[in-house]
Amino acid sequence: MECDYPASKKNKVVHPVDCTMKEEPTNAASMNQHSIWSQWQLLDSILPTGGFAHSYGLEAAMQSRMVNNPEELRSFVVQILENTGSLLLPFVYCANKSPDAATWVKLDRLLEAMLTNEVSRKASMSQGSALLRVAASVFTEIQSLQDLRQMFLGSKTVSFHHAPIFGLICGLIGFDSETTQRAYIFVTMRDVISAATRLNLIGPLAASVLQHQVVADAERMVKKWKDRGVEEATQTAPLLDALQGCHAYMFSRLFCS
Repeated sequence: MECDYPASKKNKVVHPVDCTMKEEPTNAASMNQHSIWSQWQLLDSILPTGGFAHSYGLEAAMQSRMVNNPEELRSFVVQILENTGSLLLPFVYCANKSPDAATWVKLDRLLEAMLTNEVSRKASMSQGSALLRVAASVFTEIQSLQDLRQMFLGSKTVSFHHAPIFGLICGLIGFDSETTQRAYIFVTMRDVISAATRLNLIGPLAASVLQHQVVADAERMVKKWKDRGVEEATQTAPLLDALQGCHAYMFSRLFCS
């Protein structure tokens, strides 16, 4: 005869086969989880790398009346992402694929020779050196970063351009090449839109909306320019490069570039 009432807890039998021991995470899994947290931290805007001190030429474009409203701002951001993908993404990719000092030094010197715009060149050097200094201080478990800092920081043998050092650090932390390239485009997009907010071109909410709207364009740039060697690096927006070069001649300015 079947009972219509549930069995009491006292009468409930638990067979050993029904109980499974909770597996402890392996060292490999634990390290992978730690790597993910490190990757998120590298992209966090709270990391003091100095990126928000630069407007990527937006301030000069506004004073030159090239960008006057949100619609023109969106076009400006897309062009910045296009130029970043064509010119800098190859350096990010190559540094990430071979995250060693010798490759990084070669890439850094090559980019130093390619950047003829003094304003963008100095901005790249400032951001790159700050990124290495911060990464070496935060990710103390990565000995290669400590060695790079001791060997090169403060020396005049390298320029610490941002794109190669970003790719190198991402490679050492554990980013794959595609994620690294997408992250670089994201950081660029984030910084330009943040500059637009501080220049009072758009408000914080409109900036968030704009960033969401530009995502499709950003992903298109990643797919278009990813996985290219530095021999294919090219300037696709010379007007923007010229505008950024005018930044140093402005009488009143908020940003460094």
